Amino acid sequence: MPDPVAAPLLQTIDRWIGIPACLLLSAANRVLEALSPLPPAPERPGKILFVKFAEQGSTVLAQSAIRRAVSLVGKENVYFVVFEENRFILDVLGLVPEQNVITIKRDTLKDLASDALAALRKIRALGIDTAIDMEFFSRSSAALTWLTRAPRRVGFHTFFGDGPYRGDLMTHRLLYNPYQHTSQIFEQMVLASLENPRQLPTWGVPPPAKEMQAPVFEAKPVEVEQVRALLRQVSNGAEPSRIILLNPNASDLLPLRKWPTDRYVTLAQRLLERFPDAHLALTGAPNEAAPAAEVARQIGSPRCFSVAGKTTLRHLMALYTISELLITNDSGPAHFAALTPASVLTLFGPETPSLFGAPTPRSTNIWLGLACSPCVNAYNNRQSPCRNNLCMQGITVDRVFEEAVRILEARTASQPSTAA
Repeated sequence: MPDPVAAPLLQTIDRWIGIPACLLLSAANRVLEALSPLPPAPERPGKILFVKFAEQGSTVLAQSAIRRAVSLVGKENVYFVVFEENRFILDVLGLVPEQNVITIKRDTLKDLASDALAALRKIRALGIDTAIDMEFFSRSSAALTWLTRAPRRVGFHTFFGDGPYRGDLMTHRLLYNPYQHTSQIFEQMVLASLENPRQLPTWGVPPPAKEMQAPVFEAKPVEVEQVRALLRQVSNGAEPSRIILLNPNASDLLPLRKWPTDRYVTLAQRLLERFPDAHLALTGAPNEAAPAAEVARQIGSPRCFSVAGKTTLRHLMALYTISELLITNDSGPAHFAALTPASVLTLFGPETPSLFGAPTPRSTNIWLGLACSPCVNAYNNRQSPCRNNLCMQGITVDRVFEEAVRILEARTASQPSTAA
């Protein structure tokens, strides 16, 4: 199976093809509204479709929005369109019926185009009346949202240059607020579907409260046993009872989020010395297996091994449930692990935890807050002129080690005593 079309290529297409496409669709929208307007939207949503192609981590932050939609129209009337490889987290959350998740393959550009057309046909046949574009300023998602012909379309709009241009395709146009957490922003989009579109974006209500996430993923006993069997295999028969995970990778969407690999090596060595009863595993996708194996080799301990590329996503989630701590760059695994009882230590740099930190008491974030950080945001489509991520390089091994020790010792102290 070919590798999916790379995220940087999709961003390039979204920019250079998406802008003229949104311009043409906006012109078509005006003509259609004049000649053959859509029937008025029902007073309240009946069927809600979320459009969120990429970034499983952000989908985790949409939990409160999905729950709000379910409370409005019922679980059976909530739908989601997503890239095929990103549907996993929706299945884990269990908030949207499996048959209501519409997937688009991106193995090749041809697959991408044909699956998008098939998705549109299915969406139109369903009679969706409310489509919510959860991408901040993506042109492709705005175009697809308009093409659904849902009479109620909610999304962010460029009013006075306060965001990348993506046409005039939404009926309920919102201002993006960079001072609110992403989970609150997503939930507000659902609430906006109930408002009079002529009054928006002015909206005189307080934002919804930021919910604290409780663990929602429960691994099946067979999955836990399969993970333990894998750990015995990669650790030469050991039975790790205290597991620390390192995820030294970052997605190709934003490689600036990567903490220097040599610091992960030093950190791992110090943690293994500090906690002689611990085993340390490196995680990662199949295409990260070789680099992770090299990091494990550099760490040079029989209590350190790599499971990168050796787990399914469900097995990775099961691994989180039996681990004490995940230390990771700002990427999807930080949010996946937040769905389990594991503690998570996330290293932020080009983005800010104020917007994207996992809202759970088990999550700890390290962010230096430099003058140039965060440098990527919704307004620049997560593009940055930076080629020297000082925001990540400035995070010292000492700082991460101290936080990790604090978390691990706090977990030990909170466990019930086994003394007679």
